[in-house]
Amino acid sequence: MKYMDYRQRARLNQDKSMRIKHMAFAVKSVDKALLNFQSFLSVSSKTEKVIWEKAETKVAIFFINDIEFQLCESLNKVGRFTEWIEKYGEGLHHICYEVDDINKVLDHAKKHNAKLRICEACKVYGSHPHPEGFVAFLDDEVSGTEIEFMQVYTAEELEKHKISGV
Repeated sequence: MKYMDYRQRARLNQDKSMRIKHMAFAVKSVDKALLNFQSFLSVSSKTEKVIWEKAETKVAIFFINDIEFQLCESLNKVGRFTEWIEKYGEGLHHICYEVDDINKVLDHAKKHNAKLRICEACKVYGSHPHPEGFVAFLDDEVSGTEIEFMQVYTAEELEKHKISGV
């Protein structure tokens, strides 16, 4: 039998029905944080900054090796990212896990005593429609990082619900 190191064994045990959709970083200034990512990690100078009106958040989005990074700056003093920074400092705020079946994932989490968190933008608990897919947030953290689940819309769901994006 061929020797397997711990990384190879870990890879065999992974759940492929869950993938990282994006990682969101709470920052005081999107402009300054983006400059750091551009300087240290060669992020494109063409990275756009947008305002998410409903969430009252300024965001820069870029990809590193197919992983979406979001730099998030609250536009008001009581915004979710401002509050996070006051509590923990700037850094990784949440990881969004893309899942095949959001209800199955939520049932599993709740079976293990997880609690649902309100979606700050929509004021809804549990799975609900968002611009890219059905989302839900847990009120539990894993190693100080919030958890978001997203079941990305299929082409048929986009058409059925007349969803056009952010």
